[in-house]
Order: sequence, then structure tokens, then C-alpha cells
Amino acid sequence: MAGRTLTRTTRPVVKPTPAGLMEDAGSGLDYGTRPDRMPGFLTPVDRFFVRNHAPTPVIDPAAWTLRVDGAGVRRPITYTYDELWRRFPLLSVVRTLECAGNRRRLFGEEQGAPFAGVSWGRGAIGTAEWTGVCLRDLLEPAGITPDAREVMPESLDEARARRPLPLAKALAGDTLLALAMNGEPLPPDHGFPARVVVPGWLGAASIKWVGRIEVSDRPLRVPWTTEDYVIVTPDRPAPVPITETPVASLVELPWPARLPAGPRLVRGRAYAGESRVATVEYRLDDGPWRTADLEAQGGRGVWARWEFPWDPAPGDHVVRVRATDERGRRQPDRTPWNALGYCHNSVLAHPVTVTAR
Repeated sequence: MAGRTLTRTTRPVVKPTPAGLMEDAGSGLDYGTRPDRMPGFLTPVDRFFVRNHAPTPVIDPAAWTLRVDGAGVRRPITYTYDELWRRFPLLSVVRTLECAGNRRRLFGEEQGAPFAGVSWGRGAIGTAEWTGVCLRDLLEPAGITPDAREVMPESLDEARARRPLPLAKALAGDTLLALAMNGEPLPPDHGFPARVVVPGWLGAASIKWVGRIEVSDRPLRVPWTTEDYVIVTPDRPAPVPITETPVASLVELPWPARLPAGPRLVRGRAYAGESRVATVEYRLDDGPWRTADLEAQGGRGVWARWEFPWDPAPGDHVVRVRATDERGRRQPDRTPWNALGYCHNSVLAHPVTVTAR
């Protein structure tokens, strides 16, 4: 693609990924956040999960351009990096991103057989403040035609990652071309110089290292919506592309956890895709379900933080947590099987050993 300079690094991922902060998913490209290393509401950049389809490209912003074209616009238009910062009003939004394959390893354990694909634990999820330009503001100067149907950002990585969005989702007020993350320019692993942020949808829709945006007047078929990031089950005649991720919760403890006896607060996160988390409940061993406190209520497209007090006796325990969203969707005891191991959101039996002081 003209107008950009790309180099490759000596390792697939640029930022350090120490075991004290990140969980290696085994591919050499993908690293999850350790759930017990999630301070505050926002995920720090140094531990925000990395999902790559190819090594992180390092792009020269002085040579990079973004081209908007396709049959769904009246005229193609090209932007430079500096122009994006200067020409358009900037918007900052806090939004959560989650890989559709999050918890795939646990899904395999639940089903009694592993799934192919990245062997994620619980850490392929994170929340950041994203600053950039509304995608609709970038498309408008190109002249969107009445026949426009889909908008497809395309990556400059070796995989040319791309995934179409319905026009309505692309034009939503919080769908961004992000230039900054948590108040700093995007790091290379998170899409520098520019990435799309699609709130509430699977992370694969938030294409990184964008170099082109195609606006189409017809449905687009790409591997990311026909072969991967799809739900395939025996009762569905064709793969169904994943859009929104399901409601799920996360306990901020190692798996398994080992804790000293004594009173404590157990904390965690819950996320419901495009919906809002309404309630979070917890169950200790064989006790009743009780309501956890929502310490920080996020909103649609943003996780919520929850907590509950616990003063456990020494011994082995099981902690269960389930979230319910504003639409009444509640985490199930078991996730229905699908061939690629996506969208696992079962209530987890979290093992905890409490030691005497």
C-alpha cells in the first residue's frame, strides 16, 4: 500500500510481556492480562492484552496514510497522520475490548476436549480510554452514497486483517478511529498509528494498524466473517459471524488461588458487550447466591467492577460469580458447544485454597 513505511521487529510483539503481568497464550503473538494484576478501572497499557494475527508492524507515521474508498463513496479520500490530529474534533471514550476466544482453554476443559485456536485463559479482555476521530467524521468527506451497505477497515499487518461493519455500526457516535490510548499515542502492539474501536463487539472488529477503509455497496465476504470469528454448530446450516460478546464475569484472583486466612474483599469485573451489567451475584461453596456490590458501574460497552466481603476458614473453597445484564441475559451454567470454541461465558467454579496464618 502506497504512502507508508513498515518495518518488522526482532520479536513478534514489541512491548515486554513479563510473566508477572501477562499470560503467554502459546502462539508467540498473543498475551492475556493476568486477572490478579488488574489495578484500577482502566487497564494499564503495559498489561493490556495483545491479540495479533501476524507480528506487530512498526509504521513510520510521517509516511503513513489512510485511504477511504469503495463503491459506497462518491470520491476516494486520503488522510495523513498529522491531518487526523488537526482537521477533526477529537473524542475520548472509555470502552472495553474482549477477544471472542477469551476463556477458550476453560471452554475446552468444560467440554472435555481442547479447541483449536489461541488457548486463552481469562485475560483476553481490557478497558482503556480511547481518543480519536469518530469514524463517521472520516467517511463524510468522501460522500457516502445511498447504496452504502458496509464499512471495512483493513490492517497493514502481514495478515491484512479486515472485518466489515454494517453501515449503522460504523456511523455510531462512539465508533472511533483511535489515535491514543490512556492519554498517550497508541503503542505499536495496540495499533499505532491508528486503529478502529468498535464498542461492544468482539475485539477482532477493532482492526489495528489501519491503512484503508472500504465502503461497499454490497455485503463483503472475508475469512474473518466466513471461516473465523464465526459460530458453527450442528444445527446451523452456515457459519454465523460473531458481533456482540456475551455477558460474563471475571474474578481478580489467580487460577487456582491460594490465600491466607482472614477477612478480605474479593473483587472482579463483569462485561456485557453492547449492553450494561445490571447485577453481579456470588456463591461461596454450596451456599446461596448473594448480590455483590457494584463498585464502579461502567455502561454499555464498558465493564463494571464488583466486590464482596469474605472471611473464609482455612481449607479448600469454590467461588462462583455470575453477571446479568439489563436485557436479562445471565451467565449460564454451561456454554453451548460451537466448533471454534468462541464466546464461552459459563459460571466458573473458581478454586481457592485458604491457608492458616
